Parts: sequence; structure tokens; C-alpha cells
Amino acid sequence: TGEIINVGAVTVKSVAGYNLVDLIVGSEGTLAIVTKAILGLLPIPPARVSMLATFDEMTQAAKTVRDIVAEGVITATLEFVDNVTVNAIEDYLKIGLDRTIGAMLLIEVDGQKGAVDIEAETVRKVCSRNNCISFKTATSAAERDALWSARRAALSSLARIRPSTILEDATVPRSRIVELVEAVNRIAAKYNIMIGTFGHAGDGNLHPTILTDLRDRQEEKRVEKAIEEIFVETIKLNGTLSGEHGIGLTKAKFLKLEISEDAYRLMKNIKKTFDPNNILNPGKLFLS
Repeated sequence: TGEIINVGAVTVKSVAGYNLVDLIVGSEGTLAIVTKAILGLLPIPPARVSMLATFDEMTQAAKTVRDIVAEGVITATLEFVDNVTVNAIEDYLKIGLDRTIGAMLLIEVDGQKGAVDIEAETVRKVCSRNNCISFKTATSAAERDALWSARRAALSSLARIRPSTILEDATVPRSRIVELVEAVNRIAAKYNIMIGTFGHAGDGNLHPTILTDLRDRQEEKRVEKAIEEIFVETIKLNGTLSGEHGIGLTKAKFLKLEISEDAYRLMKNIKKTFDPNNILNPGKLFLS
């Protein structure tokens, strides 16, 4: 409606009124235009350890994620990369990745040195307990960069395979990562489509990446059905349609899978209060 407002506080804690900061930040540009943001910074941790573990089976890697979390290790990063993605990366970068593995995990812990060493050893033991076939710890900054080069290239490597790439954003409780991975594989086989899965397994956020050719109408229909089934399975696992990317236009038709009719109506009323003329990102989040 055009008013200029300030929300939030620069204090460590503030509970004055509704939390409008999170409401606006999470609104995908549908409620307001942010003209100024004040950020809080954290110091760089003094120590960190980067590790790479590989597994014969994708489910072993997924179980390892669950077990690392159960051990109480708070990872700075815990990334999952499946076999399809590993092969795409190796085709692209030719860095000597084992094409036969089911999946690999890239893990990093940081903090004070003593605590980091203990957590890194716990991670190693958990990986061993889940029958990892290799485990490597970076001993220098160069080795760390080499380990992470594979993960950084995941999406660009997959995008080279087929004319169309659809990156999804399914997120489930970390204890249910195994079930999500199994569901994605099952759906890919059911619809005879290629899906490479990678992502931030440490917070339950995976990116099933569908490699297709949307010029093929029959294949496009199979892809659409597969995407819907992935979302349905995600919700069954107490997950969410989007952990990072948002709803936008393409997921708007699926939002009611997760949000009740009453909550949906409340969100639309909030939109009308902030933007009665529907000029901010019209069509995003809601079908009408």
C-alpha cells in the first residue's frame, strides 16, 4: 500500500509485536519491497575438517546422514550426491571419481579445534559403521577445495546431459532421508525418467533433478506425474514442498498438499492486507 515501515531490531533479542521480519523475508516478494537490510555476522570458526565418504548403496549414505545427526554432531555442511550425479560430475570434470559407488557424502565440521577433532572422529566412526567403502579427510586447503569441487559442479554437470533440467527442492525430517531417497528412485523407475539427486542432507533438503526433454510431449507428461508423486511422498514423510527455493509459480498448484484450506485462506488475506491491488509478484504462491 506504499507505506515505509521498519521491522525487526538490532538487539540480540526482541519480541515486540508480530515477527514481521520473517513474514516479509519468507513472502517471496509478494508482500513488500525490501529497501534496506541489516545483517548480523558470525566470526569465522578457527578450525574445520572436511571429509569425503563413499558408499556402495545410496541407502547406506542416507542412513549415515541420519546416524550422524543422531550422534549429536552439528555439521557445518553435510552434502549427499547420488550415483547419477557422480557420473555426471566425472564426465564433466574428470577428477577420478569412482563411477560404481551408490552415493557419496561430503561432510564438514567446524568450531574450536578440540571439539572439531572429536566430531570428525565421530563422523568417521559412523561412516565406518555404515560400511563406507572409502573415507578421506582433507589435510590442506587445496585438498578441501578438491573435495568440494565435485559438489559445486553437481547441477551444471547434470544440466549437460539432457536438453531440459528441472531442479526440485523436497525437504523431509532428517530421520526420513532414507525413505525420501528410496521414493525418488522408485518414482524414477516407474516413469522411466532420469533423476539425479544431490543436496543438503544435513538439514533434510534434497534436490531431485529431473533430466528430460520437454519438447517430447509424452515424456513431459511422465515428468509432470513424477514431480507430483515426489511431492505427495514428501508430504507423507512429514516434509515440505520447498526447503529453500520457494513456491513461486510452478509449485502454486501443489501448495494445498501441505497447507490446510484455513491456512491457505489466511495467507491470502495477509496478501490482501499488504498488497490490496495485487501488484507485487502477482500469481506467485496462490493460484488466484
